Amino acid sequence: MPRHLCIHGHLYQPPREDPWLGDILPEDSAAPAENWNQRITRESYAPLAWARRLDSEGRIADIMNCYEWMSFNVGPTLLSWLEQAAPSTYARMLQGDKISLARWGHGNAMAQVFHHIIMPLASAQDKNLEIAWARADFKKRFGREPEGMWLAECAADIPTLEELARQGIRFTILAPRQAAFVADIDSQEWHPVHDGHVDISVPYAVDLPSGASMAVFFYNGPLSQAAAFERLLQDGETFWNRLSGAAGNGLLTVCTDGETYGHHFTFGEMALAHVLGQAISGRDDTRLTNYAAYLEAHPPTRKVRIHEPSSWSCAHGVERWKSDCGCTDGGHPLWNQRWRGPLRDALTLMKKAADTHFQATAPALFIHPAKALTAYGETLCDRDAREQFAAAHLLPTLTDEHRRTAWQLLAMQEQSLAAFASCAWFFDEISRIEPVNGMTFALRAMELLKATGGPDMEQPFAQALSLARSNKPEEGTGEDIFRNHVLPRREGAASIILQAMLRLWAEKRLPCPGIRSTVQWRNVSVVILPTDAVGGSLSGEARIRWFPEPEGAPVQWEWTPPKAGGIRQTSITLSGPGGNVTHTFEQLPRNKRQAIAMRAMEMANIQRLAAFEEDAANAAALFEPWTEAQHDQPMGHHWKAIAPALAIAYMKHPSLTEPQRRQIARYLTESGLLAAGGRELITAWLTQRLLRFLEGPEDKLERAASFVTRAHTLLSHPDLWAVQNRAWEKGLKGDAMRAFAAAIGFRV
Repeated sequence: MPRHLCIHGHLYQPPREDPWLGDILPEDSAAPAENWNQRITRESYAPLAWARRLDSEGRIADIMNCYEWMSFNVGPTLLSWLEQAAPSTYARMLQGDKISLARWGHGNAMAQVFHHIIMPLASAQDKNLEIAWARADFKKRFGREPEGMWLAECAADIPTLEELARQGIRFTILAPRQAAFVADIDSQEWHPVHDGHVDISVPYAVDLPSGASMAVFFYNGPLSQAAAFERLLQDGETFWNRLSGAAGNGLLTVCTDGETYGHHFTFGEMALAHVLGQAISGRDDTRLTNYAAYLEAHPPTRKVRIHEPSSWSCAHGVERWKSDCGCTDGGHPLWNQRWRGPLRDALTLMKKAADTHFQATAPALFIHPAKALTAYGETLCDRDAREQFAAAHLLPTLTDEHRRTAWQLLAMQEQSLAAFASCAWFFDEISRIEPVNGMTFALRAMELLKATGGPDMEQPFAQALSLARSNKPEEGTGEDIFRNHVLPRREGAASIILQAMLRLWAEKRLPCPGIRSTVQWRNVSVVILPTDAVGGSLSGEARIRWFPEPEGAPVQWEWTPPKAGGIRQTSITLSGPGGNVTHTFEQLPRNKRQAIAMRAMEMANIQRLAAFEEDAANAAALFEPWTEAQHDQPMGHHWKAIAPALAIAYMKHPSLTEPQRRQIARYLTESGLLAAGGRELITAWLTQRLLRFLEGPEDKLERAASFVTRAHTLLSHPDLWAVQNRAWEKGLKGDAMRAFAAAIGFRV
């Protein structure tokens, strides 16, 4: 009898978007990546989509889309970011679900509660919203209703399971120690299970007070722990042997965070691909499946009562997200987490005020407020659905200002829920980025609360936070952190327009008087229209539009573009009936200043690459063969400055003779001129050029292969990961493509 294996990856990142801009801003700790989403995607989520399987000589024999063969869930806020920032990885996830659906009749993808909040601590309304919005997001992306749903931290209680069942979810996944009692499906003889000693090879039914039932799978705790924390992924064959040895009749399921594969353990996705490949081949009579397919073939014959509330990452139920229970992560055993209670109290104070205000205000704006709030999730994953939503849910007699208020109320509710993402309490210190982000979402929610006629909650919120004390004396209390790290993030018209002007400046596209330019973030756009330029200063008008509200009234501004080195002294002044408002560059929070710097550096490198291409031909033509006893070029410092251009010429220009190429290669490699930044710049140029070759006629691939051969001489194993992926997608067919594939590392 075949044994069944299901490996599940929980892919989640906390909501990192700036609540005003809607974009993820630079995060120092993720460097050299721009932010943690980008870094984890490059190290884990993308490698899972393009997992290499190597032969004995280290050449690529196969590239596997692990999402076709593993069960997975991806947080809705992460999916939204992936769609924009990593579309090829996003597409492979959707493709993996589609292929598994065709193969097994059930897709590999599961949904996940929208903001990753701890569901047992949520109100009935918030449970409904987290599940309904997650369902809407999943259906929009995967084209089907979700059958299973991942609960944040596997935190569960009966009301949560009831809400899952009410909304049509068939199953969820829990940790084995969450089981309390088991019985046969038609029996009332309940047997206690202690310390997670429950038969995990079968699904269980949880009978619910409503008469409904929820199927529950329990993952293998020791194997999941070994994969996540005990270096089991160092070797694919060892991983397989552990799994095969643990498998028996029924289902073996292993559950870990998605970043286990690659981020926590480099090349972990390759170990996973090896395991999946063994199971695909039927080795040791083991077959892959997913939860929904297994559930259809093997409906529960046993039932379970769970400990409630309980979770997979706290031994004390769900205390980790509200008290100093001792469960923590962060490497500071002498620290305490007494700040968790006041943080939750402050956020709950904000949330109750937002809910009360919505209930009081919404009936004058929406046909059915509760239905409108539930349906709002459809616009979070599909902005084109905004007009359809408005027609279905907003009262038809509303003025533009009332429509603005309606959208602000909905955004207030979404931001208030985002503040409760579980990560704010997971680690050991309130001044970490996760709690600060939670407070920032709360600030935006309170801002919208006040803007729509509700009470000003900032002072009560700050007062509640004053009871939380940081483990770092210099950070003070939660109130200090709120005032020092959160309030400076708040946006107003002056700060938004200043950032728009600086973006245009950094991107070298400042408009002339009379010409409009638009700067777009995800949540807000700014239209800039200079009307006058006098003495180096610009003045004009700007219009701000916050999604999904109507465009605002024009704002008058005056700004002097910074001179070289003077950006930190720049400021903008807005004028209006209430007087002038000035905002300086230094008043922008650090990560927003960094975003401007990043744009400027990005543009500088684009220009630098373009200049290198222009200089490359001349550099090569002027490179004289060396004479006896020569070790450098005369005026060598000038040659060093154009080393990247020389490298491009070495790879690119057909007019060079082989002796010339050898001389240039020797000069560049022996002098170490392409170390660090130069290597990265040349690799970026090479990647762009090779991708262009791949989209062109086949007869260009021979030249592309020569580029690669020369690049290996200069750079020693250049990172051609994206090029390999695209070549694999196109198919390694035809003599020219096969030769190119061999050059970039494939076994052909």
